[in-house]
Amino acid sequence: MLVRKTVLAHALTVAFAATVAASSAYAQSNIGNINGRAASGAVVTAQNPAIGVTRTVTAAADGTYNLSQLPPGNYLVRVKLPDGTTRDQQVTVQAGEGSTANFEADTPQTVVVTGRATRIDVKSAESSLVLNKAAIDRIPVARNVTAVALLAPGATAGDTRIGQTALRGGNVPSLGGASPAENVYYINGFNVTNALNGVAFNQVPFDAIGQQQVKTGGYGPEYGRSLGGVLSVTTKRGTNEWHGGVNMIYSPESMSGSSVYAEKSTVTGKYDLQERAGGTDDLQANVWAGGPLIKDRLFFFGLVQGADITRETYSLNRQETVKSNSPRFLTKFDWNLNDSNLVEFTAFSDKSTDKVQNYISPVPYGKQRGASQGNDEYVTGGENFIAKYTSWVTDDLTVSGMYGVGKYNRQSNIASAACPYITDRRTAPTVRLGCATATTIVDPDANDERKAFRLDAEWNLGAHGLRFGMDNEEYKVVDGTFYPGGENYQIRRLASGSTLSNGYRNTSGSPMDYVEIRHFENGGAFTTKNSAFYLEDNWQVTKNLVASIGVRSESFENLNAEDKTFIKVDNTIAPRLGLTWDVRGNAQTKVFANAGRYYIPVMSNTNVRLSGAELDYREFYAYTGSNSADKFQIPGRGAQLGGRAVSSNGEAGDPRSVVDPEIKPMYQDEFILGAQQALNNRWSVSAKLTHRKLKSVMDDMCNDEGAYNWAIANGYDEDKANILGGSIGHCFLYNPGGDLTANVDFEDGNGLTRVVIPAAALGFPKPKRTFNSLELGFERAWDGKWTVQGSYVLAYNKGNTEGYVKSDIGQDDAGISQDWDYPGLMEGAYGYLPNDRRHSLKVFGSYQVLPELRLGANLILQSGRPKNCLGYYAGDLDGVSILYGAASFYCGGKLNPRGSFGRTDWTRNLGLQATYEPKWLKGTTFQVDVLNVFNERTVTSIEEGGESALNTPSPTYGQPVGITAARSVRFLAQYEF
Repeated sequence: MLVRKTVLAHALTVAFAATVAASSAYAQSNIGNINGRAASGAVVTAQNPAIGVTRTVTAAADGTYNLSQLPPGNYLVRVKLPDGTTRDQQVTVQAGEGSTANFEADTPQTVVVTGRATRIDVKSAESSLVLNKAAIDRIPVARNVTAVALLAPGATAGDTRIGQTALRGGNVPSLGGASPAENVYYINGFNVTNALNGVAFNQVPFDAIGQQQVKTGGYGPEYGRSLGGVLSVTTKRGTNEWHGGVNMIYSPESMSGSSVYAEKSTVTGKYDLQERAGGTDDLQANVWAGGPLIKDRLFFFGLVQGADITRETYSLNRQETVKSNSPRFLTKFDWNLNDSNLVEFTAFSDKSTDKVQNYISPVPYGKQRGASQGNDEYVTGGENFIAKYTSWVTDDLTVSGMYGVGKYNRQSNIASAACPYITDRRTAPTVRLGCATATTIVDPDANDERKAFRLDAEWNLGAHGLRFGMDNEEYKVVDGTFYPGGENYQIRRLASGSTLSNGYRNTSGSPMDYVEIRHFENGGAFTTKNSAFYLEDNWQVTKNLVASIGVRSESFENLNAEDKTFIKVDNTIAPRLGLTWDVRGNAQTKVFANAGRYYIPVMSNTNVRLSGAELDYREFYAYTGSNSADKFQIPGRGAQLGGRAVSSNGEAGDPRSVVDPEIKPMYQDEFILGAQQALNNRWSVSAKLTHRKLKSVMDDMCNDEGAYNWAIANGYDEDKANILGGSIGHCFLYNPGGDLTANVDFEDGNGLTRVVIPAAALGFPKPKRTFNSLELGFERAWDGKWTVQGSYVLAYNKGNTEGYVKSDIGQDDAGISQDWDYPGLMEGAYGYLPNDRRHSLKVFGSYQVLPELRLGANLILQSGRPKNCLGYYAGDLDGVSILYGAASFYCGGKLNPRGSFGRTDWTRNLGLQATYEPKWLKGTTFQVDVLNVFNERTVTSIEEGGESALNTPSPTYGQPVGITAARSVRFLAQYEF
């Protein structure tokens, strides 16, 4: 029937909630729900004919109803009133969200809403950005999960060295002031985060994504193991109609901005970016199909991606050609056993083999090719298998179970494994010598495997919606690292009067050249176990007020290479509280608040570095000024300068004596207060305040001096004091800033003795990290004609620890960075942190100019990152920090607190898109995307090591190590049926 204009306007008002979610009303982010109000006893049916799903419930005495665990899609919601009349609404359910369909007395008899109305989520206090594939396709953005996540308000790109592989820079985001290693990633509800150090994750082919959700705060107790955000992907699936397609995506090197290198000016002493040859030629193709194997019952979707990618790099004295053509795939089956039971199975692979050809470059940055240095291979990614079963037991009770196995390879085959890595660091840029092609070599058999299962249930009790569940993960890691050829050689210059990290002082009266040789090796097979259970009550306190009251309990266990437990923490308690107030009861004005505690597990990297056998030492020799004549070019060594500096002696400690038995996992508290207002014509605006505070840090500490001095002062004899100091000096995992409890074998026949060393004796400050932000947002929802969305965030990220990684030096040893090893390394550490971006402005949208032509744009502006000068420790808190080299906030003998050297420049990135969909060939799409239109090459991070010895300035200080990507042009040709 026709609906009068006034009635349709009311329908749109009702539909404000019809496409938005009570995100906290269901357990996993790959499903949604529909809830609302109707007459008491009314029968409510939601039907999605495309996927054969029909669900029916009866409204409670107060008129409320809830249809939970619904696959994403378009639903017809029909209510049959006690008098026999019916009313309908069209509702869109998105993964990770819910929808509201109200059928109260003044609701029109039939309401059909097409397109998407203004979004106001009046049920959830969660902060999230949700984009389906159609919306993503309208935005000029790089084709990966991280690029989409960076559209979220306040999200910043992590340091390119964090998560870096031998061939690719790191590509993980920082969300809400957390380090890039503190996010969690899901595909169809299965955790695909690489738990070695949290800075990698499995990915499906980009064209297999159905929807991506980025949760940046306030998420419910079904989520944990994250202090940053939750990035969740829901894949495409089959429907009752067969659909398929094929596309080709090509980014030619010839149309991209030039590659650049940094050259230090002899006039200004600053680094300038110069053009050089090289770049990436990227051709990808996808073929997909999906439809019913049995109508209404069994559905299939499959996609295969092929690639032909070549990257050429021309450096100072090396050349590299990388080729990658590994296929990737996704398959998904959905089986409606009946109207009450659904089985899903997902399988995908992102395993990729990169083949590298290495050559000497006879001309700096030139294309002339010299002698071959061999071919290398690197393998990343792996296969994942996910099975899920969902049962709607009754109208009010839904139960689901999931089991998955995920693999991630980190294998390598390095032809030059016997060649030591040799660099000349006396000038800038650094010169590579010898025949090594890799800085470090990972165990050729390195791989990770996760086995996980979870159970979730929802029980609707009228005004109370109970959710409860549990999950369990077992993660096995094979890992190890060593230097090619066994040693790393660095030729450096020591100024007169300067001191090496081992205490050797140059008293010759003139500069001298020396060789620093480092030996490092570790490895083994390790297991990590994480488990959790949660409970939440979504309580409709009044018609307009919803309270989500929940709690999550997590347990963590880490085992060493002998499968002996060395860390075990049971039943951490993480309360969550969310409040949402629909101010006028019409889904147009929402005020919300959230408070919660969030824990993160101990990464498997800690197993490898702390509980395994690790040998790490440095030696220093005078440089003779000559290198060996063969291809190894070993630097000539003269007299040894001082003694060997040992960091780890190669022995694995007793698992009971390397961890504080009273240790608490790393966690933070979060508080959010916000408001959202719907405006006319699909517009909405929002404002939000966020406060995050890190409450506990977990890291390794090696302060043998502090432990020894405390023991002597408290009556221990010299032998026992030395044993205590040595036990701590092996490096000990504890909560920095607090008392240390250690189990120590004093070799007195009494076994392990518990010793408590007070915090004051260890000399560490309390760990601090805060994130405070004001977020202003706006959105004009897509109506088939145009859309725009954007945000401005004013943020302050301050403290003395970044968290699980240390972007200052590009260290991604999650949980065991050099921070907190000795007090001197933390002196001056308080200030604005690496992920602090004071201002962030993001605007993206699209406009249907003509029926066949659509234009899109994406603009991201962000202020720069704080800069430091790191040098050799010259304070008096300890005598060991100097051994770490350029690692403290002393530089040139002066303490320069964190952030004292200004900031990097603002980054400005504009992307444009044009899409042509000709009517003369239905189903065909031609698209051109230009990313970084003005080819702005901004330095995003620098080499912050300011000294090569105490009071000897480093020639590479300030050298760019991160630069924004060059302009790229991407062409897409696609046909769908």
